[in-house]
Amino acid sequence: MLLIFPSIEISNERCVQLVRGEPSAEHLYGVDPVKMAILWRGENAKSLHVVDLDGVAEGKVKNSMIIRQMVEAVDIPIQLGGGLRSYEEIEKAFALGVYRVVIGTAAVEQPELVERVIKNFGARKVLIGITSRNRNVLIDGGKKETGITPLRLTRRLKKFGVCRVLYSEQDSETSRNDYNALRELASTTNVRVTAQGGVENYRDLIELQELEKFGVDSAVIGRPLYENRFPCQRLWRINEKELTDFGPTRRM
Repeated sequence: MLLIFPSIEISNERCVQLVRGEPSAEHLYGVDPVKMAILWRGENAKSLHVVDLDGVAEGKVKNSMIIRQMVEAVDIPIQLGGGLRSYEEIEKAFALGVYRVVIGTAAVEQPELVERVIKNFGARKVLIGITSRNRNVLIDGGKKETGITPLRLTRRLKKFGVCRVLYSEQDSETSRNDYNALRELASTTNVRVTAQGGVENYRDLIELQELEKFGVDSAVIGRPLYENRFPCQRLWRINEKELTDFGPTRRM
């Protein structure tokens, strides 16, 4: 069964996306990233994918206080991405208590950084973020083409011990991931692959599930979760209207 990572994007210490609740339940779905982490945990998330959007431009963690509070609020691992381009910033991220860091641009420009982080923290603590357009890896927030294929980059970094990548497609014509690319990346390199984007509803999730046997074992999902596109979510929304306390794993 695929592991689902709800995605929480943070800017100026606030959530970028808000959950659409049932009428009269609006108070449950605020802009507080800590409350959002508690919400997804209470809905049985096993891990969270957090992006510090402010850090993307500056190459360092900008919402550290909020991220620390999120880590302390839930009893599941949090993986953090968003402009982690130096060893010092990655150290700071781990000091906040996150389980895993996502390295994207720096993995292309500074492969020795990936090697150093793996050596000192372990391969399970590193996730390589790969954004691709037409099998061409993009960096700098998707603004710059590298001329490197995802397959070539993954093979290069695997020599340093990389065992997992986060793969997403940037394509203006479709919101779906390239399933052939996902299958090729996982089966050819023998690394575990987390798909980001491309899952818009339950049917997409079932289709992606077919790639698990090749090594695509998880998915990061953002907007579709916030828009309640999965059948079980309506039950959660209705139930939460009556709650004044989210229970032992998600107290406000």
